[in-house]
Amino acid sequence: MKKLNSPTSPPDYEATSFSRRHFLADTGKAGAASVLAGFSIPAVHAAGSDGIRLALIGCGGRGSGAVVNAMDADDGVSLTAMADLYDDRLERSRVAIEGKYKERATVPPENRYIGFDAFKRAIDTLRPDSGDIAMLTGYAGFRPQQLEYAVSKGVNVFMEKSFATDPPGVRRVLKAAEEAEARGLKIAAGVMSRHSVNRIELLRRIGAGEIGNIESISAYRMGSAGPLGPKPAEKGELEWQLRNFTKFFWVSGGLWTEMDIHQIDEICWIKGEYPVSAHGIGGRAFNNTDKGQNLDSYSIEWTFADGTKAYDYVRYIPKCHNDFATYIQGSERSAQFSGNIHAGTTKIFKDKRIADDNVLWEAPKEELTPWQAQWNDFTKAIRENQPFNQAKRAALSNLTAIMGRAATHMGKVITWDEAMASEFTWFPGLDNLDSNIEPPIISDENGQYPVPIPGQWVEI
Repeated sequence: MKKLNSPTSPPDYEATSFSRRHFLADTGKAGAASVLAGFSIPAVHAAGSDGIRLALIGCGGRGSGAVVNAMDADDGVSLTAMADLYDDRLERSRVAIEGKYKERATVPPENRYIGFDAFKRAIDTLRPDSGDIAMLTGYAGFRPQQLEYAVSKGVNVFMEKSFATDPPGVRRVLKAAEEAEARGLKIAAGVMSRHSVNRIELLRRIGAGEIGNIESISAYRMGSAGPLGPKPAEKGELEWQLRNFTKFFWVSGGLWTEMDIHQIDEICWIKGEYPVSAHGIGGRAFNNTDKGQNLDSYSIEWTFADGTKAYDYVRYIPKCHNDFATYIQGSERSAQFSGNIHAGTTKIFKDKRIADDNVLWEAPKEELTPWQAQWNDFTKAIRENQPFNQAKRAALSNLTAIMGRAATHMGKVITWDEAMASEFTWFPGLDNLDSNIEPPIISDENGQYPVPIPGQWVEI
């Protein structure tokens, strides 16, 4: 395999031009602004009478599920093109989607694309300024390039989390968000909890003073995660790393940023701004056999401009206490902001004690999952030609995650300005990747890939 050494040129714009204080200062207004937040978008064509066409780029489980959400949201949505790096994954997805929506999900063979340039060929089948959607649901490392291409072709975008693996990638997403705004394109980002009616109602109550002032926020996502075993001798290095994407920072940003961006986005939404710094501690258990790059635990502390702290706690070790929820500690009462697997479990407690026997108010179970609610809102905005661009706030939440990851891996306090200005990239040649190029890392003689060592590791 050939090694790609020449880095791509960084984008030519001011890295620090995006303020942490992106949201409304009044958190009571945050709910109403969240669904169609971001920009004042000029008018362009709404979806035509012949419907909205989807091009699915990245045919894993989340991408396939998003297609079903889109079709459940709008009877005029159809899947017309698919793209993936691997034929077996595309075929599994195609069969599964056709099994539910055969009449609207029959993708002809000529619109099934395989390879590193497959995303371009799939996007090229869509109609500019028509309402059609490029669904970017593959690896986060490829997201900036794919978003840029879709915007350049004048099509709407749904992009799954996460959105970039390093600061230059975040800045590319921010730039593409600006270009989409100028063209009147709509972008939905896969941090879908902002479409939760229960969370919006809780924010309204918090804005009305029902828990007092927000003093801290704590998010938990604790549950076992399987280790990466040794690479089989017959498996190619590049394909092995791509197919096991959550185990490699250059592909996904790592398991923590890939998954906990949801909790991080909730924290930033609740606070109504972005943090000034991050500090983190993590590690691996003594008996860890994982050949991948992730740690076994992450504990991140973000500090906001007014001194408020927010925390995210993760542990992937089995047979331990597990939790999946976000809590808000107010000066008078505490509240629960979300529940297991992103459920809209929202409560206000009688005082600061968080317990089921101490609930003052609780929202009913939501009728829609947050994934479905997002697609309902997105397709409605396309049909009615309403503003809808979530790329900027998604990218800034992604940068918040990158700050926390870097702080933990490096053993340093990382500031917002340092992260936004950083030129560190995991793989400078990623945009030109093909099957003959080596990945940026290889394993040692024991099959172990590089693992962060605080005090030595660099990723900002």
